[in-house]
Amino acid sequence: MRALILVDLQYDFCPGGALGVPDGDKTIAVANRVIPHFQHVVATQDWHPRTHASFSANNPGTKVGEVIQLDGAPQVMWPVHCVQETDGAKLHAGIVGTLEGIVQKGTDSSIDSYSGFFDNGHKKQTQLHQWLQDRWIKQVYVMGLATDYCVKFTVLDALKLGYDVKLIEDGCYAVNLSPGDGERAIAEMRTAGAGIVESGAIGA
Repeated sequence: MRALILVDLQYDFCPGGALGVPDGDKTIAVANRVIPHFQHVVATQDWHPRTHASFSANNPGTKVGEVIQLDGAPQVMWPVHCVQETDGAKLHAGIVGTLEGIVQKGTDSSIDSYSGFFDNGHKKQTQLHQWLQDRWIKQVYVMGLATDYCVKFTVLDALKLGYDVKLIEDGCYAVNLSPGDGERAIAEMRTAGAGIVESGAIGA
């Protein structure tokens, strides 16, 4: 069995959002193209408390894009985004089709959670792995926002958990805090064992 994982297709990650990814809204058309080919479709959703430690606004003296040490681990400072119950945190209404599940992440104010499976310290799991296991999923296709953060870490964790992973490359866009971050992320996922595919190659 296989499943499609839509990573953080939320308004705050689309152009005009609090942490808008260039061309990020183009993911929606790709999602709508591939959703009909999957029996199981699950979305991850960044769902931060307003007090989240990754927000530059909660760390006086820091700037967006700066990397600090947070609880002994590097943490990028982000603008306030995907705050629980705000419009920016909502999944994009342009997604057509039924989402069988929505997995919220980043809910602990003390630690970020790029991956759909774990927080950044791998201290706690989300519900995603169990959700996939309950449906006997062995293969996952992953797409969404952003290539160099939440998509990458979701893919890498899926591989570590033993899934056969395919990245839908044309369904992903990068933040690119540093030029080329997106390309490097794709190379890292490929080296780790992910297959890189285009949406047009996906059949039922």
